[in-house]
Amino acid sequence: MKFRDWLKDMDYEVLQGDLDTEAEDVVYDSRKAVPGTIFVCLKGTRIDSHGFIGDVAAQGVKAFVVERDVELPEGAAVVKVASSRHALAMMSALRFQNPIRRMISVGVTGTKGKTTATHMMKAILEAAGKKVGMIGTTGAVIGDQIYPTMNTTPESYQLQEYFSQMAEAGCEYVLMEVSSQGIKMHRTDGLMFDYGVFTNITPDHIGPDEHADFEEYLYYKSRLFTMCRTGIANRDDEHFEAIVKDRTCRELYTYGRKTDGEKPDFYGSRVRFVSEPGFVGTEFDLAEKKSGKVMDLRLGLPGDFNVDNALAAASLCRVMGISEEAVQKGLEHVRVNGRMELAYSSELCSVIIDYAHNAVSMESLLKTLRAYHPKRLVCVFGSGGNRSKERRYSMGEIGGKMADLCILTADNSRYEKTEDIIADIRSHLEPTGGAFVEIPDRREAIYYSLSHAQPGDMIAIIGKGHEDYQEINGVRTHFLDREVVEEAVKELGL
Repeated sequence: MKFRDWLKDMDYEVLQGDLDTEAEDVVYDSRKAVPGTIFVCLKGTRIDSHGFIGDVAAQGVKAFVVERDVELPEGAAVVKVASSRHALAMMSALRFQNPIRRMISVGVTGTKGKTTATHMMKAILEAAGKKVGMIGTTGAVIGDQIYPTMNTTPESYQLQEYFSQMAEAGCEYVLMEVSSQGIKMHRTDGLMFDYGVFTNITPDHIGPDEHADFEEYLYYKSRLFTMCRTGIANRDDEHFEAIVKDRTCRELYTYGRKTDGEKPDFYGSRVRFVSEPGFVGTEFDLAEKKSGKVMDLRLGLPGDFNVDNALAAASLCRVMGISEEAVQKGLEHVRVNGRMELAYSSELCSVIIDYAHNAVSMESLLKTLRAYHPKRLVCVFGSGGNRSKERRYSMGEIGGKMADLCILTADNSRYEKTEDIIADIRSHLEPTGGAFVEIPDRREAIYYSLSHAQPGDMIAIIGKGHEDYQEINGVRTHFLDREVVEEAVKELGL
């Protein structure tokens, strides 16, 4: 393609050079710049690659996109645009021939629940026999391959590359977490989702390098309903009206549980908490306004808040025309690595693994598990090293007040001594009068929790969730809580 062909559908100013220059790819990382590529200069929060133009030109690159005045490299074609990130998004879509159009696409946004809701959607669609790709916090999932992602919503070029790989792998659907930051940074420019789903919004991601205030945060969340053909929104959220007021989607469906006013299109009710051998989760009813059908659903994840995530997933799939049977099967058997993950369950005890790594998430988790009325609630946890000490103090206090037994152990101690971190936790746990033991080795702590389990116990192993490493003194070694639980269950003969 000629440089000018890459720029179609964009406004730009030619600063110098020949737009008939040939180019076969677009790059934004100076380390990948080679002859025959277009270098797009991006201004980040810490690095502005406009400063690399001279070096990139010396590497043989003859085409550049900039968004501010720079010293122009001799003999190169340079165009100026209002937003380099927007240009990168549009050019990346061209590079991979708009692969998202070859699949049914779903964008999911919200402060909480994006990851869990997309996993639920994936489980339902796969129960219906569909092949699904997924992009989000836990990585890009293409078939059996999982590719780590630096951001919830990756840079636009990476997004298009993942979409292309999914389409080539035969994926019929793509599910994607759409962060407000991803929208603000133009990573999603040019995308039109078949379906957009909004879960909820609360003040978050406000501060330097993120959003100026809640109004800006809400604005970017609401943009999803200008980027989709059909919208599905949580009507119970207090900011529902603000989220949907600028929508341009052709249809808007709602879900929720509140009974005041008109019922939503998908209405959840009669939530029941269930704990039995092999299953810890919830049961609830889902009523469809249009068809009048009522489904009795069983969700394989504990917690009242997960009912809302399940409502989002089930509502979307029913709007898509997915069968009741697939919705029921998918939700009952859904698992999300490290998020309220049931790692073991028997007549003796249940083991839950979760990423909760601060006081707020820890308190929410323990409160949720208390609703299942365990004989004892046992919590295995530590706190990350080289992080705010306030986090470990508050976690110690919450553990002492809300758990029947705390087992203090290592998290990612980094460059601190595990024993020192445990001492800090103990300093705020001990005054609560809560029972605790200290076992610095995390593997030994997990084994202890299972070997000393009493009938009816619920054991929560928290802090690391899906992380598959333990970091000590700058060295990461493989460690996954779920695998250790499985080893312990086998070795202990449980």
